[in-house]
Amino acid sequence: MKLTLEFGGGLELLCDSIKIHKVNVEPQGEEKKITLKHLLSWVRTNLIKERPEMFMKGDTVRPGVLVLINDCDWELSGQLETVLEEKDVVVFISTLHGG
Repeated sequence: MKLTLEFGGGLELLCDSIKIHKVNVEPQGEEKKITLKHLLSWVRTNLIKERPEMFMKGDTVRPGVLVLINDCDWELSGQLETVLEEKDVVVFISTLHGG
């Protein structure tokens, strides 16, 4: 499944300073759908180059990371259980900044 992933608010630094990634994510096992939970695991394995703890805590994003799916807050679409569709745009923005 082709997706566009965008990282901002400093999270791009964890992905070789690349803000926008065009990726192809394959479903795991017999599942034909990809949930956000699956995508987060894929991102941790394939895109995060350093300090994954700054992006994820357990199997979800850290508190302070805003997740948008096609410009809609993931809290309105089911969070980890959100089923992604071909060509969806998923944006991760850190709202935590040093001072």
